[in-house]
Amino acid sequence: MEQHLQTRTLDPKEWALTIFIASLPLIGFIMILVWAFSEGNIHRKNWAQGTLIIYVIIIAIALAFLFLFGGIAIVSNWLN
Repeated sequence: MEQHLQTRTLDPKEWALTIFIASLPLIGFIMILVWAFSEGNIHRKNWAQGTLIIYVIIIAIALAFLFLFGGIAIVSNWLN
């Protein structure tokens, strides 16, 4: 019975609640971590792990732009 609960698909109401909770500023991030690393529903777990991967990619791109354009701004201030 436990295996069935972990592999059953989520209905639209459960997905809407999951996405709503994940969109909350701090609580959402904590819940995504909980869903990604706990032994819950496999579909929610995979979604949460994918969301964390996207977060890491976005943070890496943001840091790259920050260092690139921040470095250009610092060098241009030194030259003036």
